[in-house]
Amino acid sequence: MTETIQSGDTIAVDYTGKHEDGKVFDTSEGKAPLTFTVGTGMLIKGFDTAVIGMKKGESKTVTILPEEGYGLRNEEAFVDVPRMHFPEEIPLIEGLQLELQDPDGRPVPAVVAEIGEESVKMDINHFLAGKTLIFDITISETGLTPPAPAEHSCGCGSHGEGCGSDSKGDCGSDSKGSCGCGC
Repeated sequence: MTETIQSGDTIAVDYTGKHEDGKVFDTSEGKAPLTFTVGTGMLIKGFDTAVIGMKKGESKTVTILPEEGYGLRNEEAFVDVPRMHFPEEIPLIEGLQLELQDPDGRPVPAVVAEIGEESVKMDINHFLAGKTLIFDITISETGLTPPAPAEHSCGCGSHGEGCGSDSKGDCGSDSKGSCGCGC
């Protein structure tokens, strides 16, 4: 590996992701640094490209527009789910973050948008879609061995979804503790 980070290098970073108003939505503080291979799509594009050219120990703050982050909100990204598919122990309230499954059985984070008598309208946009994001990034390690592929993991950029998984930074767990980040 060269002295500066290039695409294909495996590195570890400490980060804090914030909204434009300064509210933190995700951080590695108090956790192990995030390890990823640069340029492989493990993270949102803006974060992935921000580390190129940096060196171990270097820090910077980057602003990532929606087009380089989670994309723009799709106002048609809603699905109606019959109410009978929700367990009674889940208190349905607007704004509740849950995890649905796509037709292939992969988890899809969703937010209760509207509750009807027969169905529940779920917003399946990523909660950071349409938002400008600010990241404080510090390169903690370089020259690492690429991480082994995981069946499922959470964190900054898991599964090509990018940093942040919910407004609490806890990966959007549902009432059963299942990870709610986009996979």
